[in-house]
Amino acid sequence: MNPFLQSATLLLVLLNPFLVMIYTLDLVEKLSAEHFRSVMFRAALIAISVFAVFAILGDAIFSTVIQAEFASFQIFGGIVFLLIGLQFVFQGPRAIEVLRGESEHIAGAVAMPVLIGPGTISASILAGQRLPPLAACAAIALGVSVSILMILGLKKIHDHVRPRKEPLVQRYIEITGRITALFVGTVAVEMIMRGLISWFRDAS
Repeated sequence: MNPFLQSATLLLVLLNPFLVMIYTLDLVEKLSAEHFRSVMFRAALIAISVFAVFAILGDAIFSTVIQAEFASFQIFGGIVFLLIGLQFVFQGPRAIEVLRGESEHIAGAVAMPVLIGPGTISASILAGQRLPPLAACAAIALGVSVSILMILGLKKIHDHVRPRKEPLVQRYIEITGRITALFVGTVAVEMIMRGLISWFRDAS
């Protein structure tokens, strides 16, 4: 797989549409299709802007501003995602409800922390390391756009099926959340391992 598709795919995996649907389940159930689409588009623009900044500036943000190694951020982000994945496996969707919280500006609350997190920021920095700035931003925009379009498609399916098969929808959400959490946990372990390898390589 070429670096462009690799970067876009990694971001898409971390922006798992099935998990994002569960993260935003209360919005999916309460908002109309038009309102939900508007919220997700605005959240996507916020996320793409943040990811583009990290892709372009990369390690400079950590070395000059935070004065820490990027490997440390990878390890921390991996641990956060691992904890989220473990909670989801054992507790289901209820474990994630507190992450988004309440906000007057819904799009901002969806963008942070549902879309923008340690994993997706790390993926953006990696995209900036693999690709020229313009190509990295394009890969980021592609990954986020595909994820948002899939979420909107799932919202449409949800609205069509739920009035007739609500118990089935709830069971699907429970099962899907637990299964996709396994993938999140796998990516989290990979982030931790990459961070440790980078840290030991720099230290030696």
